[in-house]
Order: sequence, then structure tokens, then C-alpha cells
Amino acid sequence: LPYDVIFMDCQMPEMNGYEAATEVRRREAPGRHIAIIAMTAEVLAGTRELCLASGMDDYVPKPIQIETLADALKRWAPACQVEPF
Repeated sequence: LPYDVIFMDCQMPEMNGYEAATEVRRREAPGRHIAIIAMTAEVLAGTRELCLASGMDDYVPKPIQIETLADALKRWAPACQVEPF
């Protein structure tokens, strides 16, 4: 089953999220686009741009706010039903 969304942690051992997103894009089948949403505690200026430049589609900073996460899911996985808590 193909995935609709990947939540990518930017700070991972061995291969960071930026490298992983680039690799996902390299391996993606023609005509297929998996939404990649960065989830990171990095909130420095330029982090969002770095995420997008590496092939990610969106950026959700930690600590995660449910409204921010729900908005990202509505943009990239509209079939997802997100209910507030």
C-alpha cells in the first residue's frame, strides 16, 4: 500500500531528514508524489526553506500544535478526516 503522507523528523541518526527527503524524491515513481511534512524542533530562520529545498512539502514545528498539524494534513492529505480533540 503506498503512503499518502510521510512525517519526517529532520534530526535522525545516520541519515538526517533532509537527506532522507531527497532520497524519497529520487526514488519516487513517475507521476507519484508522496507528501512529506517536516516535524522538527528546529525553528531557526531558514529551517522551513531548507526543508522545502530538500524536497519536503511542508513544515510543522515542535512542540506540535494540533491546529498546525491539522492544517498541514488538510493541505496534503485532504481525504484524511482530522477531528479536534
